[in-house]
Amino acid sequence: MSGVSGNQDVDIDLGQLVRAVWARRLKVLAITALGAGVAFTGAKMISPKYRSETRILIEPRAPAFANAQVNDTNAGPLLDELNIASQVQLLQSADLIKQIINSQTLYDLPEFDAAANGSALTDILVALHLKKNPYENPPEERVIDAFTERLQVYQVPGSRVIGITFTSKDPKLAATIPNAMAAVYLATQSGAKLDSNSEATRWLEPEIENLRQKVNDAEQKVAEYRAAHGLLPTNGGSNFATQQLNDISAELTRVRGDRANAEARAQSVRDALSSGEPSDTLQDIMSSQSLQRLKGTESALQSQISDLQTSLLNNHPRLKSLRAQLSDIKVQIRQETQKILASIENEAKVAAVRQKELEQQADKLKANSAQAGEDEVGLNALTREATAQRQLLETYLSRYREAASRADKNSSPADARIVSKAIQPVDPYFPKVLPIVIVATLATFIMTSIVIMLVELFSGRALRPVEPPEEEARDDEEPQSVTAASAKRVATPSLLATPVDEEPVAEPVEEENVLETNEFSIASVSEYLRGSRAPLAIAISPTGDDGSAATVSLVRKLANDGSRVILVDMTGSGLPTDLMADNRSMLGITDLLCGDAAFGDTIHGDSRSDAHLIPQGISDPRRAMRGADRLSLLLDALVSAYDLVVVECGAADVAGVSRLTQSKDVEIILSMPEIVEQEFVTAMSEFEAAGYERVVLMSDRDEPLENPISRHAA
Repeated sequence: MSGVSGNQDVDIDLGQLVRAVWARRLKVLAITALGAGVAFTGAKMISPKYRSETRILIEPRAPAFANAQVNDTNAGPLLDELNIASQVQLLQSADLIKQIINSQTLYDLPEFDAAANGSALTDILVALHLKKNPYENPPEERVIDAFTERLQVYQVPGSRVIGITFTSKDPKLAATIPNAMAAVYLATQSGAKLDSNSEATRWLEPEIENLRQKVNDAEQKVAEYRAAHGLLPTNGGSNFATQQLNDISAELTRVRGDRANAEARAQSVRDALSSGEPSDTLQDIMSSQSLQRLKGTESALQSQISDLQTSLLNNHPRLKSLRAQLSDIKVQIRQETQKILASIENEAKVAAVRQKELEQQADKLKANSAQAGEDEVGLNALTREATAQRQLLETYLSRYREAASRADKNSSPADARIVSKAIQPVDPYFPKVLPIVIVATLATFIMTSIVIMLVELFSGRALRPVEPPEEEARDDEEPQSVTAASAKRVATPSLLATPVDEEPVAEPVEEENVLETNEFSIASVSEYLRGSRAPLAIAISPTGDDGSAATVSLVRKLANDGSRVILVDMTGSGLPTDLMADNRSMLGITDLLCGDAAFGDTIHGDSRSDAHLIPQGISDPRRAMRGADRLSLLLDALVSAYDLVVVECGAADVAGVSRLTQSKDVEIILSMPEIVEQEFVTAMSEFEAAGYERVVLMSDRDEPLENPISRHAA
């Protein structure tokens, strides 16, 4: 290479490459113009090809006079994708293509018949019997391959439309072939329906005649059997013997009722006569006109006697006469009552005789009805056979009438219609002269430029030596500075790497010993809560957020020891949420109390342990505390799912704690990392006075106050 030593590093000079192309621009333009001319000439020399398309919609079709409510059995499969694909294959079938070839005489066109363009070499091979003479095949067989190459049948995606596209050198033929194929396809479909209907009528005619004879024979057997066994039909649908038995049973029931009624009436009259009670209330006595007249006479005589006793003595003849008449009237009333009783008893006797006769008739009819029931078994079998034959005959007749009504070709349209006919194209689809010339021009220009650039590269004129040592020295110094800077960045810790709630881990053994010796340490309180029977613990932090942080450590200690524990953040500052949650915007207790969140959406996992957390939330605390009465219900639900529920209330008082739970059987934890004696004594006194007996102090102080816990349930 010129100007470059053998052991010297080189680089490509892009500017030189561009300058080399620009220096030969006239040659490049000439070659590009030549390529465009060759492309234009070649495109013009290619025989143009025209393409046209017909579209067919596959849909169920029925004649205009058909009932719209009749379900077409072929309507279902037409909507199936597999059926549409089958119709596409049918349009490409060899039989349909042969019909088009014969109808359009395509074998006379050199475009389709390759044998018409045979060469001398082909004639020699045929003469030597090295190749089969193409004219020995039928004309449509010679054309079918060329026809298939130019034909394209496809289903329009997402529809029941089939497109038929044909390509030809003749634009008129390109439009004629798809329309002809669509017409032949529709005629074939309609003809298939006609053939199906004609075949159905031919098969149904002898079947209907045979069924008619079977129906007549079956109904004749029913009539003969009914007459032979005396099974005369009645209006109720049962036989005559059964109908008689039903009538006798109904009459017998009525007679029994009449007899019982008559006996009851007679007994009531006898009871009235034997006891001497007045019989005026009895229906049979009240309905007798003669008794009513006697009763009226008796009443008139008693009235006269009462009037005369005020003015006459008891032995007066007039009074004696009236008393004698009254006695006769009473005798007549009793005699008339006896007659009514005898009449009622006679009715009961007649009813008894009638009952006995009906019972005898019923016994006879029962035997006849039983025999008729046995005979009806055979009659029912014959009737079912006759009914089945008649139903089958009616079905065949209905189908025969339907098939006969569709015997005409106009009555059986194809289940498809042309939605777009092919029209004669004006412009060829191939070749497209302008795109071909443009592509050829660009390709010629690019290839010419590439060749010039390669020549420049191989000649070495486009190569340049790389600048030596000073830049290399600077390059050697840059990595050291970069390394130092990187080391400096690594040495500077990130603020995010230090967790907010992480406690110092130096000298863990000594801290563990301190916790073991402190009765009120987090570890001791954790052990106590694990052994406690109360599933709910209320943590109070009188000194503020330092106590809340200790409560978080307690919850994590319980979780690490294997307890299922959840912390509910009821503090005002939300420190437990900051320590345990991934972010402060999580849904929490205030959202739950306001009704802005579901129960399950407020429970989150601790970022540092297996404990769970219900954060403070993002809703308005004042609006949330209006629903504070629901807190006890929410805590009861949590208690059923967790081993221990810890509620961190911050610096809360006894009144606030009482709103959380209705029971006093809870653990009260006073979280005071640094014990303030006055606040501790005040809190203990208030909780004792409120009835809370299980109060526990949790403090990280090595030497707590003397007797800081008044009551500590072991």
